Amino acid sequence: MDTSVVIVGAGPAGLMLAGELRLAGIDVVVLERHSQRTGESRGIGLATRTMEIFDQRGLLCRLGDYQTSDMGHFGGLPLDVGVLGAAHQAARTVPQSVTEEALEAWATELGADIRRGHTFRSLRDTGKSVTVRVDGETGEEEIEARYLVGCDGGRSTVRKAAGFDFPGTAATTEMLLADIRGVDLEPRMTGQQTGGGFVMVAKLAGGVHRVIVGERGIPPHRRTSPPAFAEVADLWKRLTGIDISHAEPVWVSAFGDATRQVTEYRRGRVLLAGDAAHVHLPAGGQGMNTSVQDSYNLGWKLAAVVKGTAPASLLDTYHSERHEVGHRMLANTRAQSLLVLGGTEVQPLRDVLSELIEYPEVARHLAAKVSGLDIRYDVGTGTHPVLGRRMPHLPLVVNARTTSTTELLRPGRGVLLDLADNAVLRRRTQGWRARVDTVTATHGALPDDSPLAGTSAVLLRPDGHVAWAAPGSHHGVGTALHRWFGPPSAGHPRGARP
Repeated sequence: MDTSVVIVGAGPAGLMLAGELRLAGIDVVVLERHSQRTGESRGIGLATRTMEIFDQRGLLCRLGDYQTSDMGHFGGLPLDVGVLGAAHQAARTVPQSVTEEALEAWATELGADIRRGHTFRSLRDTGKSVTVRVDGETGEEEIEARYLVGCDGGRSTVRKAAGFDFPGTAATTEMLLADIRGVDLEPRMTGQQTGGGFVMVAKLAGGVHRVIVGERGIPPHRRTSPPAFAEVADLWKRLTGIDISHAEPVWVSAFGDATRQVTEYRRGRVLLAGDAAHVHLPAGGQGMNTSVQDSYNLGWKLAAVVKGTAPASLLDTYHSERHEVGHRMLANTRAQSLLVLGGTEVQPLRDVLSELIEYPEVARHLAAKVSGLDIRYDVGTGTHPVLGRRMPHLPLVVNARTTSTTELLRPGRGVLLDLADNAVLRRRTQGWRARVDTVTATHGALPDDSPLAGTSAVLLRPDGHVAWAAPGSHHGVGTALHRWFGPPSAGHPRGARP
């Protein structure tokens, strides 16, 4: 093999996956057709769950100065995400270019081989390896790897070459986007309905404003290049009455409301992550955040399979877990599309939903949905409220040192958190100590309504999701360890129920 894993695409999904694989010691080659970063920023924010993930890998300090906010929206209707009480707020002023730069620096420092100016052409999956043909800076070459992951966006060539089915609906309308300088516009962060369409304004760093504008009833253009800024300015004036034609365009683009998702995230030794697996209206920036979270789910699983500590069937859980997340995201972005792009016939629905959002339960439900905090994976039966969910930030004391669940996840390994000083539990999990860190810790008082109240032990996967908890799981810790981390090392018991 030339390398263990080839990743096609050096966007957020590809770079996050490269970092996760290198954190686990897996050699990886990233192929990117652009010879240098474009500087374009389709996404301009990081959701609450993505902020948690970046903190769990120590990446927040790489993002520079950024602003946070608890205010979000659902289909243009203001939504207070702060009702969730998460440790992090969403970052509203982090351009995708900054996110990519931070992830690339992290992955490179860990030893990822990132090859720019390399265009993917074809693949051959033999069942034992994947051979990738690329056009590089010095001509055509082939790279053999154990696995190939397509992170190459909505028009993924890897997806097409591997024959993935990509059903869904084509775009019915189009939105125009421009980052501009030289104007001072009032922010409209959640967007605004106009007589003939929808407009949005966001202030970015460096005196740049992002404007997004869409006109109802106009079918999407079949474009082969970005729209001219004059087209954006004309439409903006038509819908708002404001002339921005004198502004300096930094970047102009267009996007639609096409909604598609592959039927499977894995075919043999080829996997897909990010926009290569799902496309949709970019409502609230969920696309980039879901893409990063795809890779966060896949990275540790693929690393374990490559190392041979877990069976290849572990990769099946990548599909079952993330396909469901993608399916639900497409459903909520479709709903938001109706609210944003619909005409006067949708106004009664907007009015009713605005009333419902005032109820705390509704606000929490929608906030969790758009922030990525509503995800619950199938990790087995049980009654504990955090089973399958992401572990919230919890301050801890370990050997008289202050730490937290967030800090314990930094190495990218599993963590068995012993909160009751249970020697029997620690002894019965020795067979996994090469893959899972067992930590005996204490924590401060928890509120009575805390989902962790009364918890004596928690098993965390490397992605921070709870795989087992006591009391409340209907199977032993050994079963959970075997399922997520493979069989115990030779010479150790199989982890009977503690």
